[in-house]
Amino acid sequence: MSTFEHIIVESKGAVGVITLNRPKMLNALSFGVFREIAAAVDDLEADDKIGCILLAGGEKAFAAGADIKEMQPKTFIHMFSSDFTTIGADRVANCRKPTIAAVSGYALGGGCELAMMCDIIIAADTAKFGQPEITLGTIPGIGGTQRLTRAVGKSKAMDLCLTGRMMDASEAERSGLVSRVVPADRLMGEALGMAEKNRLDVAPRGRDGEERDQSRVRNPTVRRTQRRTRPVSFDLRPGGSLGRDGSVHREAQAGE
Repeated sequence: MSTFEHIIVESKGAVGVITLNRPKMLNALSFGVFREIAAAVDDLEADDKIGCILLAGGEKAFAAGADIKEMQPKTFIHMFSSDFTTIGADRVANCRKPTIAAVSGYALGGGCELAMMCDIIIAADTAKFGQPEITLGTIPGIGGTQRLTRAVGKSKAMDLCLTGRMMDASEAERSGLVSRVVPADRLMGEALGMAEKNRLDVAPRGRDGEERDQSRVRNPTVRRTQRRTRPVSFDLRPGGSLGRDGSVHREAQAGE
């Protein structure tokens, strides 16, 4: 299996666990993080001993958003001409094995979008979800405008995207974004138990076909829309056509 700088990958029985590991940055999602997640999913998907993939973060943050320092210098033309999928940003969504996100603390911006790429989200009672890109003068760029609407409905999705507010775990469960809420100290145990029940067998003909069919139902237009929103969402230059000071993301990533 590959070695990684920003994530930890391990197997627990038939469950492959990918843990984001940038605690000082509250697991901010850089291009390198996305590449490593994609590589880990490739390894786990190819491993016949693994039947389900669990994606987790830290106690304080699942992922507090994109790595603003990395993305801020990039121009609209740079993002428009680059292929964001080559860094594996949507690899989790295209995984052929069941995927579960175990969310504790902040899941904001790209972190919320990453969790929504998974088939199931289980949340600690400390979890906070949101798409605060509007506070940067931009929009969600890796599927948030589509997946959030499908999960919670148009009105609440518009509320979250246009105000940038966060919703707690209880509201997320009521809205249909997460499947269940558990005490923070039981999150990984509950998530691993769920993953074991949802795992595919070594020869997963029926369940594998069902998983692919459900994925098609969930994501028929997400990729096309991401191609349109991606360049706009990452134009974060202070003097550019979009973007302000990024204070909300920075405060979360600074732990304030």
